[in-house]
Amino acid sequence: MALTVRVVAPDKTVWDSPAEEVILPSTTGQLGILGGHAPLLTALDVGVMRVRSEKDWTAIALMGGFAEVESDEVTILVNGAERGDGIDASQAQEAYDAAQTRLSEVEGGDDKQAKFQATQGLKRARARLQATGKLN
Repeated sequence: MALTVRVVAPDKTVWDSPAEEVILPSTTGQLGILGGHAPLLTALDVGVMRVRSEKDWTAIALMGGFAEVESDEVTILVNGAERGDGIDASQAQEAYDAAQTRLSEVEGGDDKQAKFQATQGLKRARARLQATGKLN
């Protein structure tokens, strides 16, 4: 059974095609969706979504949001998303390195907001780099 998969960000539709399988970064862990899946509504974490069409896998970096599964339709509403094949791997690596440096700078301090922002920045940078296939 094929799924109809839509990934919608505030500024664009990132994916709107049939797929055989979807793996989502839910807030409770990785979640696999196949045809005939039970209805589901779940929160999504910052991470990489993988979509299988025919035999090819496509990675999409998601910046958090929600997914709904109903009647073989998967609708994903996110704060932001980028297809891995559209991300420059060297820029993503630089952003990841900078985010790691920023987190190490604020870890020893007492500023909880700065720690939270640095941690979120690192999660976003990691998701983008993972979507390029350059980081596992």
